[in-house]
Amino acid sequence: MTQPVRIPSDVDREDTVLANLTARQLMILAVTGILLYGAWSITRIFVPLPVFLIPAVPVAFAAAFLVLGKHDGLALDRLVLAALRQRLGPRYRVSAPEGIHPAPAWLSQQVTVGEEEDAATVAPAVLRLPAQGVTETGVIDLGTDGVAAVAVCSTVNFALRTPAEQDSLVAAFGRYLHSLTAPVQILIRAERLDLSDQIAELHAHAPSLPHPALEAAAREHADYLAHLGRTTDLLRSQVLLVLREPLGKAAPVDGLGGTSPLAALTRRKAAPQPTPDDGTARRAAEARLVRRLGEAVELLGPIGVSVTPLDPGQATAVLAAACDPDSLLAPSSALAGADDVITTVTADEENRFSTNAGSPAEQPATRVRGWTDEEGAAGSGRARFKTGGVA
Repeated sequence: MTQPVRIPSDVDREDTVLANLTARQLMILAVTGILLYGAWSITRIFVPLPVFLIPAVPVAFAAAFLVLGKHDGLALDRLVLAALRQRLGPRYRVSAPEGIHPAPAWLSQQVTVGEEEDAATVAPAVLRLPAQGVTETGVIDLGTDGVAAVAVCSTVNFALRTPAEQDSLVAAFGRYLHSLTAPVQILIRAERLDLSDQIAELHAHAPSLPHPALEAAAREHADYLAHLGRTTDLLRSQVLLVLREPLGKAAPVDGLGGTSPLAALTRRKAAPQPTPDDGTARRAAEARLVRRLGEAVELLGPIGVSVTPLDPGQATAVLAAACDPDSLLAPSSALAGADDVITTVTADEENRFSTNAGSPAEQPATRVRGWTDEEGAAGSGRARFKTGGVA
């Protein structure tokens, strides 16, 4: 008879090997100790031990501090490596699949560079992202890594349920986990909450309320929301279900439902992976994603969790928010896509266009992705370009 096994909540925690230390931590401490002992063995003939301990003790303390210390649940050595990669990498990255094109000379002459930065430092580099784009069906194209689909899930109040109801919820969720044969990610993300629309709606509808006391209460509540937004960082949580499918056939899985490393190596040697241009493999992967989304809706629906796939606009907004979580302009489904054509006109051109709408010669030119030659030659200083859906 099978017995239920409790799974720890911190499933991403690394396995410990000795003295509650992971293999990586032991390796760092061992390498540091070997280097210090080697340096002592070489210098002990002519360097006294107290003198050698002056630089050795800080080095050992720094290694132990990096290995044992943590910040926000992440080891300090990983944070140091990430900081070094960020410092040594390009400071400015832009979405430019066609490559970085130099700015016109007339515009470069107008650029002023700070004392601590030179032109090479502020030069942009190409931003490489795993996601290549979002299709019309809301599927995220991952290039050679396959395709992915994102769905938003509702939540269930587990603490207020009776023990019998909690057991039924766990059993139903366990049935969904046992049905998985491909990678799945359950992402709980927090985003800033903007109450400006609710505040404006309260002020707009307050005069139409049937009683002056109700109008005063509505305005007071709007003022309270405004004060709350100024004094507190308001956040809201969103639960996302991310499904991913490779372009090739589904990989064999091990007993825990994950991809077997040995099977992956065997598959990689036996058959080459399909190219990203293989439309048949991509359509087959999208069909598998649709089937898996249907299974998630059917298995999670009985426990009160509604699974709603994101449309292309919503999926683009989620990706944009993940790339720039602290943006002042919150991404939404109305955000222009990377391939959308955006045109802009000046006030004079708009007046000429409205006055001489029937004259094709007076219509403003469309400027998309690049610099206009006529404005570059004239040196008027107006540049029209498009990067990442912003013109």
